[in-house]
Amino acid sequence: MTAAARIDPEAVRKTLRAAGLRARHALSQNFLADVDVLDSILAEANPGPGRGVLEVGPGLGFLTRGLLDGGATVTAVELDRGLAGFLRSEFEPEIETGRLRLIEGDALDQDLTRLVDAPYDIVANLPYHITSPILHRLLGETPRPERLVLMVQREVAERIAAPPGRMSYLSVFVQYHARVRLAFTVPGTAFEPEPAVDSAVIVVEPYPGDDRLPDAAAEDALWRLVQAAFRERRKMLHNVLSRQLPVEPARVAAALETAGIDPNRRPQTVAVGEWLALLAAIGEIGEDNRGRRRERGGPAADDAGDELPEEKPDDGK
Repeated sequence: MTAAARIDPEAVRKTLRAAGLRARHALSQNFLADVDVLDSILAEANPGPGRGVLEVGPGLGFLTRGLLDGGATVTAVELDRGLAGFLRSEFEPEIETGRLRLIEGDALDQDLTRLVDAPYDIVANLPYHITSPILHRLLGETPRPERLVLMVQREVAERIAAPPGRMSYLSVFVQYHARVRLAFTVPGTAFEPEPAVDSAVIVVEPYPGDDRLPDAAAEDALWRLVQAAFRERRKMLHNVLSRQLPVEPARVAAALETAGIDPNRRPQTVAVGEWLALLAAIGEIGEDNRGRRRERGGPAADDAGDELPEEKPDDGK
């Protein structure tokens, strides 16, 4: 699929000037200015006729145009008032015919899994500070999207797709719900203005028939277990779980043995299937406010192991 618009840094600057707009650092705005990257994102998204797509962070609408040209019906959420006004003018015919629905507001204030009728896909450009909460909402609630194509900071993408040995709470959460693939990296030179960090596109495909645990209470217990371990991610499992959970050390040791997990391993080495085995072996964990989530599918207030880096471009704009 080929992007219709000519996109390069000068074209982005001219578009912004003509609209009386500028990149806002406070909103992490760095606009995509590379047509090859745009085409690669569209190839991963692969929009089809009539397919419902939720786009977070449409920016100047380059990706929006490609999705619409592919036949998709798009709902786009844009926080910036100036950009929202630009998009309403740029896509007036598509808005009038219902092919594009534009929502002006913060994506974190939206009921994201209810904005588009299922089945639907997600295309999002996530600033670093909302990557984790957006993923928790999209994967921790139903109906889940069938496919997510996400532009995120490269370091965050590598963390989400990490293999055992480099796992974090976020990678365990996402990989419990979905298959994850790092599709390609995007250099800072692909944006205008150019950010100080590189980005990457990941493809997330939720498992059909999720969840693997029988109910919300069991899943809540899983996240309490995983979060407890990652509060001291560099410590041995037996020690950290004995300290962070309201469970006797002898029971922790017995559960690790039953699950076939060496008690001297660190949390980042434990795969999703091993966490499930450990949960089954450890039994009732009991009440412990330190490990409780704010909401089903959401991180706890002290969500350990997922501090995100300092800077993230709002990549697809």
